[in-house]
Amino acid sequence: MKGPLSAEQEAQAQALAEAIAEAAQEEFLQVARTLVGSDNASLFGENEFKIRDIILRVGAKAYQEHLGGKKTATRGPA
Repeated sequence: MKGPLSAEQEAQAQALAEAIAEAAQEEFLQVARTLVGSDNASLFGENEFKIRDIILRVGAKAYQEHLGGKKTATRGPA
């Protein structure tokens, strides 16, 4: 990020954050269930990778939400 956001950009960021949270609600619940269902001995290893995979899906949903309202630079067949 280059610097602080303008007021309009900040409003867009807040709206996007809400949209991402809503879209990823199930993934956040999966993370919480994994953490709650783990004891300290099993927190890392397999569970760590499971949580990383879930969080990567959240990142993909963030991109989908961000790009969903944008026009693409490509055009259909001429």
